[in-house]
Amino acid sequence: MNRRKFLTYVGSGCCGFLLNSCATAPITERRQLKIIPEAKLNAQAAQIYEKIKKKEKLSNDITTLNSIKEIGKKMQDSIAEYFYQSKIDDPTTNFDWEYILIENKKVRNAWCMPGGKIAVYTGILDVTKNTNGLAAVMGHEIAHAVAKHSVERASRGALINTGTQLIDIFSGGKLSQVNRATGMNTIGLLSQLGIMNPFNRKQESEADYLGMIFSSLSGYDIRETPKIWERMKDFNKGKTPPEFMSTHPSAENRIKKINEWTNKIILDYPPNINS
Repeated sequence: MNRRKFLTYVGSGCCGFLLNSCATAPITERRQLKIIPEAKLNAQAAQIYEKIKKKEKLSNDITTLNSIKEIGKKMQDSIAEYFYQSKIDDPTTNFDWEYILIENKKVRNAWCMPGGKIAVYTGILDVTKNTNGLAAVMGHEIAHAVAKHSVERASRGALINTGTQLIDIFSGGKLSQVNRATGMNTIGLLSQLGIMNPFNRKQESEADYLGMIFSSLSGYDIRETPKIWERMKDFNKGKTPPEFMSTHPSAENRIKKINEWTNKIILDYPPNINS
């Protein structure tokens, strides 16, 4: 079989496969590509989470941990209630929610693994300052899991790797030659800057938006959200890369969009009476 026919068959097969693998993000209805099984990622995340719990120093601040759990439970309930009332399949049905507080003042971060495994670092508490601020951060991280962003990233990564291998084959190994000559993964770098970074920034912006919705549904004041990014910007003191090199939007762009969304979200997504 010649290359043209082979590419035609591969392309047709891939198109059919991709069409069958398309889904949409909850609420925003952004089209998504999912070719990696969610159950597989959730199982892997649960294993990694257990290792992190053993490796990291967990905080003895029971009051803050209980506050994190309370915020998390409110969001769990309000998210489930929203999808129930909207007659939409709840994307968190198979989640096994869990929360930890890691003692590390140098790390101003929080994250949520696939399947609802959440960690908050004590360093982020200097930024959140209060319950509404903490809810804003947790809402953002929970939104990543609810929107299945990890599944989407893994799927795109697998697709890019496959595409790169095919191009290398049909270019007679020229991509490999370039990589060896430059001493770096040139195609990987270009795809990161040109595809994955902009895509990841889109996910981050979506998580900002959905996180504000989940916070509002749970009864928290989302007007605190832009203040968090103002404080984070002060902490970073300009030590952030240009936006095109980053997986996150700039603080300025983030604050601008958040301020644009706030009033509409407050009106459209009031607290759930049953949450």
